[in-house]
Amino acid sequence: MVSNSVGEFQALMDAAVDGIVIVDHAGSIQAFNRAAERLFGYSAAEVLGRNVNILAPEPDRSAHDSYMARLLTTGDPHVIGRGREVDARRKDGSVFPAFLSVGIVEGTQPPRFVGFVHDITHRRRGEEEAHRLQERLTHVSRLATVGEMSAGIAHELNQPLAAIANYAQACDRLLALADPDIPEIRDALQQITAQAVRAGDIIRRLRALARNEVMQREPTDINGLVSELSDLILLDAKRYDVQYKLDLAGQLPLVEVDRAQIQQVVLNLVRNGLEALGDSARSPRQLTVQTQRVSDGTVEIKVSDNGPGVSGAIAARLFEPFCTTKPHGTGLGLAISRTIVKSHQGSLDYQPSSSGGACFSLRLPLTEQD
Repeated sequence: MVSNSVGEFQALMDAAVDGIVIVDHAGSIQAFNRAAERLFGYSAAEVLGRNVNILAPEPDRSAHDSYMARLLTTGDPHVIGRGREVDARRKDGSVFPAFLSVGIVEGTQPPRFVGFVHDITHRRRGEEEAHRLQERLTHVSRLATVGEMSAGIAHELNQPLAAIANYAQACDRLLALADPDIPEIRDALQQITAQAVRAGDIIRRLRALARNEVMQREPTDINGLVSELSDLILLDAKRYDVQYKLDLAGQLPLVEVDRAQIQQVVLNLVRNGLEALGDSARSPRQLTVQTQRVSDGTVEIKVSDNGPGVSGAIAARLFEPFCTTKPHGTGLGLAISRTIVKSHQGSLDYQPSSSGGACFSLRLPLTEQD
């Protein structure tokens, strides 16, 4: 009868899809099913009686015995009954991601432990590929936003370039005189320098927005982040004959964000508002970007306008991919923006503004220190 029970237990072990490893209180492997043999590349005969740390890469391999000792000494069951993702090591030394759950074998003293190991290599690869695709889509969206602003930017760049040409011609004429006015020439050269710096600043901001870099979050002053966009927003606002207002709350705590990505979201919201105002008969047309601290422990950026607003039928689907009210829009801008904000553990929502137009609220959590 006992032999039959042992046979049934082994059959149950070998029928399992996931790797099953049973160890004693000292970490010595007592049972190793067929799925575990396939996962780790060891036969059961090779591992029985050996320390289970051979299945773990460094630094967990060296620290495993101390984990077991602490568990037995303190009785702390923080790993028991809770699944977690770990790195596992095969016989050939290769490492693969796995989902590990550990339980105590009932009625054993000293205790024995059973571990269930599920290979998540394919899932991890899928997540990494999805992340890469999301980054590419985000970058394409950023380039599209910059491209849409190109007309206003080109006009703004033409102004300092034209000024540089005029001052250079003036210098040429002054130097051709029999008695050149040196102070006037010096003033013209200083103006050339100032206009070149102005043009360079515009190009620098554009390059910062268009650059495709690995996401890097750092403690950031949200007022500074928004203020950096003001020159670009003003250029676009002139095109649409819109009054732009920046309303910054004082002494806001820091937020931990990727600067370029959050600026991309703000610019996208601003452009949506400007385009909506372009079709509005209201006068004056107004768009406001406001920052403030919210009682729920977040910092908020609000982008609101006094345009026609969003119809109720569209508002419910506003953040869905391919939902758009623009004749030539892709309907991806708001969907990508919300994805970016969610990746920062924040939120992006819509509500009608007090003037009847649209109001988008972007909320970001504070840094851990704050």
